[in-house]
Amino acid sequence: MPYVILMFAVLAETIGTTALQASQQFTKPLPSVIVVIAYGIAFYLLAIALKTFPVGVAYAMWSGFGIFFISIIGFAVFGQKLDLAAIIGLAMIIGGILVINLLSNTATH
Repeated sequence: MPYVILMFAVLAETIGTTALQASQQFTKPLPSVIVVIAYGIAFYLLAIALKTFPVGVAYAMWSGFGIFFISIIGFAVFGQKLDLAAIIGLAMIIGGILVINLLSNTATH
């Protein structure tokens, strides 16, 4: 269950960051409201996940998956391109999350 809560935190953070881009520096009201609500939900769920995960592990997963998903959304929705170095870097972030979760005794299993 802690992983599910953390993934919903990532989802909310991704929605918030997407709305942040769409808000055009908080000049559009609806996306701006979505930013505030989504980030509020994201931080609330992250706080709940911190009851189970060490803060470094939770934050690594939350931010790492957020970076990965928002990069995909940036490409698909906003037409933002990624070069090879960026793609390799994103793969390394996901690899780091996998190492923590599959090999470390620090993560909750």
